Amino acid sequence: MQRKSLLMNMYGAMLDKLGPSHWWPGETPFEIAVGAILTQNTNWSNVAKAIANLKHAGVMDAATMYALSLEELAEMIRPAGYYRLKSKRLHHFLAFLRSSCRFNMDLLRSRDMDQLRSALLGVHGIGPETADSILLYALEQPTFVVDAYTARICHRHGLVPEEISHEELRAFFMDVLTPDIRLFNEFHALLVRVGKDWCKKSKPLCASCPLGPFLEGTS
Repeated sequence: MQRKSLLMNMYGAMLDKLGPSHWWPGETPFEIAVGAILTQNTNWSNVAKAIANLKHAGVMDAATMYALSLEELAEMIRPAGYYRLKSKRLHHFLAFLRSSCRFNMDLLRSRDMDQLRSALLGVHGIGPETADSILLYALEQPTFVVDAYTARICHRHGLVPEEISHEELRAFFMDVLTPDIRLFNEFHALLVRVGKDWCKKSKPLCASCPLGPFLEGTS
C-alpha cells in the first residue's frame, strides 16, 4: 500500500474510533502558545490550572505578562511543574514576541514558516515539538508536530526505522501528506490519544487499539 494511502487509512481508523479531538484548547493564539510551553514534561490538567491562575490574575496578555518578575510568573504557573524553569522559558518567548512582532502574534502569520520555525528554535527553551505546536495550533501554519507517541506508533508499525531523528520523522509526514492545517492538527492529536491509551511504552494494548488492524500480520 502506498504510504499516503496507508497514513490516511490509519487516520480514518483513529478518527472513526475516537472522534474529533478539538485541539488545541485556548481562547487566543497567545494562550495556545503559553500552553504549548507549559505542557512540557507535565500533563494538561496541571497546565490548565496554571493557565487559570494567569487568567485570574489578568496577565494572559503578552505585554502584561512580560512586565511580571520571574518570581511572580513562576508562582502563578507553579501547578505546571518545573515552574522556575518554565517561567524563564516563558520570559524568553515573551522577549521574542516583543522584538519580533511587538507582542502581536497575528503579525507572525504572514511570515515564511521555515524562517519563523528557525526563529522559534532560536528561543532558549523552545525545542522542535514546542515550536511546531506553536506554529500549527497558535499560528495555523502547515507544520506537522511529532512527539514520543508519534515515534513509538510509527516504529511499531514499521513506517520508519527506530533510529530516525525528530526532523526526519517530521519530514516523513510532511513529505507524504498534503499540507493541510486541519489534517495535521487532527492527525497529531489522534496519535497522542492512541499513544496514551493504547500504544503504551510497555504492555501496549494492540488487540483493542484503533490501529491494531494495521500491525503487520494482523490485517
